[in-house]
Amino acid sequence: MPVARLIAIALLLAILPARSPAVEINILTGGPTGTYIQIGRDIAKAAEECGLGMTVHESAGSLENFLGVRQRPVTQFGIVQSDVLEYLKTFAANDPEVSRAIFGVRIAFPLYDEEVHLLARKEIGGLADLEGKRVAIGVENSGTFLTASLVLDLAQVSPGERLMITQDESLTALLAGDLDAFFYVAGVPAKLFASEEIDADSFHLVPIGDEVLRQVYKPTEIPAGTYPFQTGPVEAIAVKAVLMTYGYDPRRNAYHRESCKAVSDISHVISSRFQTLQETGHPKWKQVNLTELPAGWDIGECVNVGLAPAYRLPCDPPEAETAATPVDTTSESEANRAYRRQICAVVGC
Repeated sequence: MPVARLIAIALLLAILPARSPAVEINILTGGPTGTYIQIGRDIAKAAEECGLGMTVHESAGSLENFLGVRQRPVTQFGIVQSDVLEYLKTFAANDPEVSRAIFGVRIAFPLYDEEVHLLARKEIGGLADLEGKRVAIGVENSGTFLTASLVLDLAQVSPGERLMITQDESLTALLAGDLDAFFYVAGVPAKLFASEEIDADSFHLVPIGDEVLRQVYKPTEIPAGTYPFQTGPVEAIAVKAVLMTYGYDPRRNAYHRESCKAVSDISHVISSRFQTLQETGHPKWKQVNLTELPAGWDIGECVNVGLAPAYRLPCDPPEAETAATPVDTTSESEANRAYRRQICAVVGC
């Protein structure tokens, strides 16, 4: 299928380049109006309060972020959709080249569910009405691009034209009458849809209630009043956002050692300041369950180092030791079992 070929080409180019020994801390997120970039800024703010500098970078989205963690210098973190992870793992199982290309990418933390938005002209009542229409599916290397492509294929809908443009460009085109609908995968509430230019008499969020899709994705609902133009609740599907990292080996060289320390530091910041992130960060932090690990992927060892009870940063207040909560982890890898034990000790389970 076309999506598989596009991803194969991208992954096969993912070769680790030479690295500079100077290590900064960087995270790849998404577009300027999306939820990823706000989550990244929340983490960076928490890190700054602990004396750590972390730069938040815009990106096309999930696939670029995954590849960036794999191949981009001094890029320790990227936010990726769970369906992208599942797709890559499935694709890699049948292709040794792709399997080698994704080797080394690890989980840092599971995050929140993000909803599949489909904004369209009012006369488009469901996915079937996209047949033969002009539909924007996000730019290449984005999670929206992959999800929209899979959704259309699973629903057996063939738009007349699939435009690979950004969400901002999509909204502009829709409002100008040059587009019939566009997909955008983002955690509710997404800033893009707060625009007062979206007229409730002309546009709406299309409900996604297809039974096949609701078996593949998590069924959910976008509550009434989430956006200014939205009067009632909307059926939707969701994917999980996951913070990914790389499996640095501190014994390998100075770059790996310093990068591992950076991953450990940020992991410690997220876990130790999780309650603050939920209270003061983007509303999606309140929905984060740090134990919901996606199947088939392991936690990075440098993450677990930062979660260890003895790991401390200068900004940490004195705290009483917390006993870990027993968790049944017999079917998981040792790295994931260690993660669960330690995260339960910090934030509870």
